[in-house]
Amino acid sequence: MMANRLAVVFAMEIDGKPTVAFEANNFREASELCKEEWFRADLSVLTSNGVPLCNPTAKLKARQANESETQIYRDVEKNAEASDDLVLVYLVELDGVSPDE
Repeated sequence: MMANRLAVVFAMEIDGKPTVAFEANNFREASELCKEEWFRADLSVLTSNGVPLCNPTAKLKARQANESETQIYRDVEKNAEASDDLVLVYLVELDGVSPDE
């Protein structure tokens, strides 16, 4: 996938736990993802160690990714198919998903 080098890698914390990395052009754009109902719905059906990633009262917060989170994102992004879609890289192990997916 061709990276948009103007974009910054952000991490989404769910109740304080870094859970998802993604690119956005700025902090405002990254924060908008926290408000998306489809995103919260998707997170509520995904589990890690049998626990849903998100519940209805969970606090979602975007912040700039740290160096290791950015590296994880870039490593996965390299192998992603070229697309204009939002690439979400999970920073936690998901149940039922192999690490190379």
